[in-house]
Amino acid sequence: MEHLNYGAVGNCRTAALISSEGSIDWLCFPDFDSPSVFAKILDKEKGGCLSFIVSDQYEISQKYIEHTNILSTTFESDEGGFEVIDFMPRYKTGESNGHYMPPEIYRLIRHKHGKPHFKVNYTPVLDYARGEVLHKGGPVYVKSYSQLNEKDTIYLYSSLNFDRIINQEAFEIQQDQYIMVSYNQKLIKIDLDRVEMEYERTKVYWLNWTNRSKKYTQFNEYIERSILVLKLMSYHRTGAVLAALTTSIPESVGGVRNWDYRFCWLRDASMSIETLIKNGHRGTAQRFITFILNIIKTKYDTFQVMYGIRGERVLTEEELPHLSGYKNSRPVRIGNDAYHQKQNDSFGYLMDVIYQYYRYFPGSLDEVESMFVVVKNIARSVIEDWKKPDKGIWEIRGEEKHFVFSKVMCWVALDRAEKIAKLLNDEIYATRWKLEADAIKNDVLTNGWKEEIQSFSQTYCNTDLDASLLLMETYGFISAENNKYKKTVEAIYRTLHYNGLMYRYNNKDDFGKPSSAFTICTFWMIQALYVTGKEREALDMFNELIHCSNHLGLFSEDLDFETKSQLGNFPQAYSHLALINTALLFADEVKLSRFIKP
Repeated sequence: MEHLNYGAVGNCRTAALISSEGSIDWLCFPDFDSPSVFAKILDKEKGGCLSFIVSDQYEISQKYIEHTNILSTTFESDEGGFEVIDFMPRYKTGESNGHYMPPEIYRLIRHKHGKPHFKVNYTPVLDYARGEVLHKGGPVYVKSYSQLNEKDTIYLYSSLNFDRIINQEAFEIQQDQYIMVSYNQKLIKIDLDRVEMEYERTKVYWLNWTNRSKKYTQFNEYIERSILVLKLMSYHRTGAVLAALTTSIPESVGGVRNWDYRFCWLRDASMSIETLIKNGHRGTAQRFITFILNIIKTKYDTFQVMYGIRGERVLTEEELPHLSGYKNSRPVRIGNDAYHQKQNDSFGYLMDVIYQYYRYFPGSLDEVESMFVVVKNIARSVIEDWKKPDKGIWEIRGEEKHFVFSKVMCWVALDRAEKIAKLLNDEIYATRWKLEADAIKNDVLTNGWKEEIQSFSQTYCNTDLDASLLLMETYGFISAENNKYKKTVEAIYRTLHYNGLMYRYNNKDDFGKPSSAFTICTFWMIQALYVTGKEREALDMFNELIHCSNHLGLFSEDLDFETKSQLGNFPQAYSHLALINTALLFADEVKLSRFIKP
């Protein structure tokens, strides 16, 4: 079973992917969405990396330091052993709610025993490898810069000899060493004591943060790792949560469904906030709410399905033809044209987030009033648009259609708007929005249900099935006891379930027929089986699925049906959100005990 065998380390500003052999194969500086410094994951030849070259006699193992986002890779052989501890500094400072999180990655090399030998492969390639990189040595650091733009620089600090690093000469170590790559020139002395101090501070930060998480009797390890992944992927400065850390990891090897996911989708927001709150992380959830509030500041703002991590609205898509792509899957893309798509379902996620704002984080009177203006604006947009076709939840780039799930999410938008109006004692708007919500529900029940397949369908004009319909119950549109929902779950399982995993849909779209399993859809099916009374089947399916994670418990967007290898951008926030929410169905020991034979 081949996986995206990477660990992720980061500091809520940027992040790196480190292979199971200890190679930094993906890193963007200074922020998550900045151009890459190392991109071997997208081109083995041109991409560049920072790795340790050891002889074949070394055994390499990898794990996270418990309860943290710090990664440990151990190299063991008869001649000696060493451990590489990778982290990006993150900890609180003395200032009010201030955090230290510079764009830099540390590799603390701990000598374990004997006389281990290794070479260092340090080949940074700046700006997605668009130009040659030159090195300028000095007594304190090596400055690497792009031939195309001398202002595009990074700095290497190390206790190892710089010339021997650059020339890939062998090192024999008998004591601890370090390597550090920084976007900025450091104004403080970098030595082993400083590195150890940064490590200890960062470790304490993560231990304290994880300690606030609720603990569970079952699947706690998976839940905790997933919460740590979500935190890792939140951009501290604005509160945005990225969909994934990467771009252009394909949905199927050799395919063209390769997209940049280093942006913030509203679709993920409502689930993120509720999940973080449920697990004891109100602060992270509140920052995400603040991000949402900041992108819809006025009653005149229009709404998008996705935004840049600073709230940018224009995310121009561009291809990088000089990169061969992950396992030669071209094209490599940066930016994402989906930002200007019409997706009516996004109104539902957005209103669900705002409803959670009113429930959990209502601000001052003027803020509450300003947000109600936004609520009215969204409700007005939904009333104008819900009868129109759109691109649907999966951002299909072809013809717009009447997607059933988009209609359901329009109902969610007005249902939550009605609830907000009631919280604010505005009966006039509550009544008006309920009438329109009821009209949407009747429309879906009339046009979305197809007697001939005994199920709701993907669109009003077809009889194909779509895994997003499983969420009709999750969002409260229909109850788990409703016979039409039960029949839909059965039909989707029968049609889209294959080899323990789920298709999103299996009819052709503008890129052909999907060929991989969408990880989150399998989680949705598990939840649907559970709420419709098939708890045993749900638990069995969940146990199978969590074993499809990589060696560190991380999930990407997709899985290969046959090999169960991971595909798609990585790690995927939506997959980990769904893992948490699904695990919580079984996490209570009392609930689980009835399935365990004595």
